[in-house]
Amino acid sequence: MTAAAPDRPLRIHLTAIGGVGMVALAGLLREIGHEVRGSDLEVYPPASDELARLGVPVARGYRAENLEPRPDLVVIGNAITAVNPEAVAARIGGIPTLSMPEALARFCLDGRVPLVVAGTHGKTTSTTFLAWTLRTAGRDPGWWIGGAPIDLPRGYALGGGREFAIEGDEYDTAYFDKGPKFLHYRPRGVILTAVEFDHADIYRDLAHVQSSFASLLGILPADAPLAACADFPHAMEVVRASGHAHVSFSDRADGGADWRIEDLSDGPGGLRFTAAGPGERIELVTPVLGVMNARNLLGVTALVRALGVPADAIREAAATFHGVRRRQQVVAAGKATLIDDFAHHPTAIVASIEAIRSRYPGARVWALFDPRSNTTRRKVFQDPIADALAGADRVIVGPVHDPGKLAESERFSPQEAAARAGSKGAVAEAAADHAAIVAAVESGAREGDVVVALSNGAFGGVVAKLRELAIFG
Repeated sequence: MTAAAPDRPLRIHLTAIGGVGMVALAGLLREIGHEVRGSDLEVYPPASDELARLGVPVARGYRAENLEPRPDLVVIGNAITAVNPEAVAARIGGIPTLSMPEALARFCLDGRVPLVVAGTHGKTTSTTFLAWTLRTAGRDPGWWIGGAPIDLPRGYALGGGREFAIEGDEYDTAYFDKGPKFLHYRPRGVILTAVEFDHADIYRDLAHVQSSFASLLGILPADAPLAACADFPHAMEVVRASGHAHVSFSDRADGGADWRIEDLSDGPGGLRFTAAGPGERIELVTPVLGVMNARNLLGVTALVRALGVPADAIREAAATFHGVRRRQQVVAAGKATLIDDFAHHPTAIVASIEAIRSRYPGARVWALFDPRSNTTRRKVFQDPIADALAGADRVIVGPVHDPGKLAESERFSPQEAAARAGSKGAVAEAAADHAAIVAAVESGAREGDVVVALSNGAFGGVVAKLRELAIFG
C-alpha cells in the first residue's frame, strides 16, 4: 500500500517549512521520492535537525529568488499571507500551489483509509495512541501527528498498511483557504474527542466552531466508524445533528455511553482502568496519567475495535505507551518533579492539574502558566483560566506573549488572573518576566513538590532553566 515512487520526482518547495506539519510533509515527500527544499524566517531544533537528517535545504527568509530554479509545486504554510514574496512569485509565475493539507491528501492518502482524530482537546495524544495501537497490531499504518511521540520514531510515517492516522486540526488551512485543515483528509473513520470554544482569532463563537466539526462529519461516509466523546455536550450536539451512526465513549461509568471507563485508579504503578464496551471488558494498564488520558485511550479503543483490532493488541499498546513530548511529560525528577505540558485551554489545565494530583497524591502542586496562544492572550478565558489554575497550590502567571499586538482592553490580565486564583485558595502571583518565574520556583520549591509548566510554546525558556535547578536534579 506504500505510495509508489513517482515516474518523475517533482521539485517541491515548502514555504514556511519550519512548522511541525511542514517538516512532516517534507519527510513524507522525501520518502516517496520527490526533491524537496524550503524556506522560513528561522528554523530551530528539533525541526532544523530533522530537515538536516532528511537532506532538505532551507533558505533563510522569504524571497522570490527562493523559487529559482523553478519548482514544479509550491506548498504554502498557513502562516503565509497573500503578500508574502514567495506567494506572490508563485502566482505571477503560474507555479502550481497547494496548501499543506492538500499536499498531504494528494501525495499520501490515495488508496488509504484515513482515520482522523479531531476535537478541541486530546487529539495529539489520541492520534499517537491510534498509530501506536495499529502498529502494535501489525497493521503498518501511516501517521501524521502534530507533536513529538515518545514511542514512535518520529511524528510521521508513510507506512505500508491500509490505515493512515491523522491529527485533524480545525485551524484554517492557508491564506487562500480559510476552512479547517481536516476537511482535506478524506476521512474514513473519525474520533471526535471534544468540542469547545477555542481559536478566538479565527472563530467567532462556539456555534462557528461547531460548524467546522459538522462539516467534517458531513464528508464522512455513512458506513465509516465514528467514535464521539459523550463527556462534551457540544460535541454530541454536532454528532446528533449529523445523523451519523456512532459509538459514544465517556469517563463516567454510569453515563450511559457505549464505551465507559470503570474501576479507574492511578499511582506509581501507572494508570489502570477497564474499557467497558458493548459485550466486552478490556483491562488496561498504561504509564500515562490522569482521567483525560484514560479517555483518550478509550476513544481509540472504541474506534479500533470497530476496525477489528484484537483486544490483546490494545492491551499491549496501552502497556507500552508513554504518550507525547510536552503532554504531561516528566522532564526532571529529583527531590521535586518537573512536568512540561501543552495545556492552555481551561478544560485542559483542569485535567492536567487533576492528573498530577492523581499520580502524586499529597504533593504540593505548582502551576506555571504562559498566556501565549491566540486565545489565551485575549480576555476570552480570563476568569475560566484563573479558576482552572486555582486547582494548584502555588500559581505563577507569566507575562502575555507579544502583548503589543492587542489593545489593552482585549488583552488577558495576568494580575487579575493571579488575584482571582488567590481568592480561591491558591498562593498566586503574576510574574514580571520569565526570569522571575524561575527565581520564584528556585527560592520556594521544596522536596516532594510537583511543578507543571503550562504552555503551548517556548515559555521563554522557563522549562530548560528550571531543569538546571538542583532540586530537580
